[in-house]
Amino acid sequence: MSKKDKTEDIETNVEETTNEATQTEEELSVEDQLKEELGKEKDKFLRLFAEFENYKRRTNKERAELFKTAGQDVILSLLPVMDDFDRAIHEISKSQEGELLTGVELIRNKLKTALSSKGLEDIVVEVGEVFNADEHDAVTQIPAPSEDLKGKIVDVIEKGYKMGDRVIRYPKVITGF
Repeated sequence: MSKKDKTEDIETNVEETTNEATQTEEELSVEDQLKEELGKEKDKFLRLFAEFENYKRRTNKERAELFKTAGQDVILSLLPVMDDFDRAIHEISKSQEGELLTGVELIRNKLKTALSSKGLEDIVVEVGEVFNADEHDAVTQIPAPSEDLKGKIVDVIEKGYKMGDRVIRYPKVITGF
């Protein structure tokens, strides 16, 4: 073998090694590209999955809230009837009609029990409580009958009611000034 042949063999070996290295780099870069694409797709999938889980949680919460307050409109329409029963009991108690009073009280209690079973609760307001605009609906102000009732509730005009944590009717009160 001549020197020229040896040089050509070395050059050929170098070219082959360079070609193999280039092919390996291309294969690695394709492999890296595929890994990168896979990582991106995984990230998209995880984000989509998390978004879907949030959607399910939100709709379940809204649905539970809807079921909890589904009868609210019907109950609201029955509250004036409860008020009428309270006024009737108050007026009948002034007279000597004991049997009538007992009958009206029984009917009122039956209605109240039915509404309570659906989640209706009274909001208890006492005369002399400090007026709170977030919890009470002030109908009017009158001069306070005594100094200790200034800025406080003097009278309760209409009871307030709530269902669970939600107030469906604020108590109507008169405050003293």
